[in-house]
Amino acid sequence: MRAAAVAVELIGDDSMVIAGGIHPRYAQGQEGQLRATALVLEQNGTKLCLISCDVLMIGRDILDEAARSIERQSGIPFANILISATHTHHAPSTVRVHGYDGDEKFIAQLKEAVVSAALKANEKIAYDAEIDLHFWLSQEATVGQNSRLLLSDGTIYWVGPRDDAIRPTGPFDPELPVWAFKKPKGQMVALMFNHSTHTIGTRKGEVRSPSFYGLAAQELEMELGGTALFFLGAAGSTHNLTLSTDEMVFRIKQAIKEGLTKAQRREVKRLIAVKKEFAYRVRTFDEDAEEKAVAFYCHKRIKDNPEATIEVFRKMRQALAPHQGEERKTWLQVILIDDIAIVGIPGELFTSLGVEIKRRSPFRYTYIFTLANDWIGYIPDEEGFRLGGYQVWTGFHSFVEKGTGEKILEETISLLKALS
Repeated sequence: MRAAAVAVELIGDDSMVIAGGIHPRYAQGQEGQLRATALVLEQNGTKLCLISCDVLMIGRDILDEAARSIERQSGIPFANILISATHTHHAPSTVRVHGYDGDEKFIAQLKEAVVSAALKANEKIAYDAEIDLHFWLSQEATVGQNSRLLLSDGTIYWVGPRDDAIRPTGPFDPELPVWAFKKPKGQMVALMFNHSTHTIGTRKGEVRSPSFYGLAAQELEMELGGTALFFLGAAGSTHNLTLSTDEMVFRIKQAIKEGLTKAQRREVKRLIAVKKEFAYRVRTFDEDAEEKAVAFYCHKRIKDNPEATIEVFRKMRQALAPHQGEERKTWLQVILIDDIAIVGIPGELFTSLGVEIKRRSPFRYTYIFTLANDWIGYIPDEEGFRLGGYQVWTGFHSFVEKGTGEKILEETISLLKALS
């Protein structure tokens, strides 16, 4: 097998609206780099391309165009290309969400960077020697937790005080798989890792940043060589609530380094990818019930101008109302690197669903790469819909109908079983 990885920097400036909040906000300066990073693998004439982008999320319209361009110029099949967002909440906006739109200048740059990174990695692979894959399933059980806490008034925690929290309402996934692609003499070509906590947190305040996962990846590059890529797991219901960014970077790096000391060489006999369209519907909703739920929580938990936040959700529902029941299509993807399965999910999948996919997969090693090839908002499980909370309040951030998560689960398991 051969492998090559290339990172292309994304340039932002202080005039660009930063995604990740309810209201428009702006950064002053930057820490680390925002990047589009591509890994190309080749084995027996088959190529795969996995691309990680330091943005909040990216829609299918942008990603389909980029993947088709990569296919035309490199010959890597469209089905063999996975493009995902790291979900950093500290990069210029690439989508319409909450109270702001995407920055068109940054979106155009992102499309160019995605294609450029893939093509450069594809060119580089022709000159690189054969590599060995070393893999280990490490874990980090303290960076993040199930953040949908049940509060004493029966609501689910989002923001504001949580001193009346009773218990988490779902699981946390500590798994941290590590893939190291090395030359025969041990030099690092590429390092890939996956973990499942919302990518929020900077070291220097309100700055542009790849956040703690991206900062960890870039520091590991300097220490170990090669190019590092992070792919977000099923983090729809998981956030960090306690640790500083410095501490998260340190703990993620330590878990990866521990994994590298234990990683075992694996012979790669096959590279396989399947990408399948999946139909889903925009939910129908009760406007009065939605207004009541949002207003109750915001008036109780948000001290500064709760009405402004309530109005953002109200306007999102107004925009979505004409689309209720509308069928849309997105992508589901499964990639095999020998017997290690990667499942590409196009939204913020609840951790419970991600864990269930892993449990039911016919492959011992199965990992979820979310925000892959599209973004369809939060993908809750049915229990999440029953409990309510921000992740299921209707808006641009959450609009799929109840049961969509379970349908994705079943379809993904079918794809995995077919490949097995």
